[in-house]
Amino acid sequence: MAKLYLKFEQQTLKEVPVGQNTVITIGRLPDNSLQVDNLAVSGHHAKIYWDADRYVVEDTQSLNGTYVNNQRIGKQPLKDNDAILIGKHTILFKDEWHEEAPGDKAKAAVVPALPKMEATVVLDTKKAKEMLAQARAASAGGAAAEPARAEGASGRASAPAVVAAKHRMGVMTILEGKADESRYMLSSKLTVVGGSKMATIKLKGGLFSHPPDVAAMISKREDKYFVAPQDAKGHVKVNGADISAQHELNEGDVVQVWKVKMAFSWHD
Repeated sequence: MAKLYLKFEQQTLKEVPVGQNTVITIGRLPDNSLQVDNLAVSGHHAKIYWDADRYVVEDTQSLNGTYVNNQRIGKQPLKDNDAILIGKHTILFKDEWHEEAPGDKAKAAVVPALPKMEATVVLDTKKAKEMLAQARAASAGGAAAEPARAEGASGRASAPAVVAAKHRMGVMTILEGKADESRYMLSSKLTVVGGSKMATIKLKGGLFSHPPDVAAMISKREDKYFVAPQDAKGHVKVNGADISAQHELNEGDVVQVWKVKMAFSWHD
């Protein structure tokens, strides 16, 4: 029987056995076999199960993704001592032997209605950025290798590869109020604005005044950015006007979140 060891930094938090007749679900909600209570983890983040003659891990459309040995995956066979990264936690997979009787994947059990949970926060750590860069580099390297192999096989130079157009990147510059930095590159698909430790744009309050943990979200879709309030009291304005729903950002827009004003622009 295989085992999973949930770790945070060097500390082992949980140990969960994995059998060929069970499906181990991983996520932030309490109905998971392995609950990981962290805002960077989706409600139902990933699952591990027996498939034919091996264990596999499968990402279940999580926000921050699932990584095996620092490579982002959709579905990946597991081998002994693989390290699975879920949010900021690591799950070590140990599989020294298999059960003799093969079994089918267990069907998901019917569970009662789940409690409402806070929105999953995008993980914006140095480690996550490095892994995403590795995944993009591996993908680009594989695409570039195809023309080279074709040239070697035929002895003829292949047509030059089409270079994808660069996507523009947005920037937020603090104009008024306190934040932990003065300028932010909006490189993530989702940027959290608020007072939480998990926020990308971290707002700072005073002795008697504190910003909401998650006051606003800035989402990136292709070459467009959108800002949306997340706090029940609003606290978000664009060019002086209150917004209550998602709003597309344009060059020069002044966004006020809580007591902090910032200007949106494009990075040259």
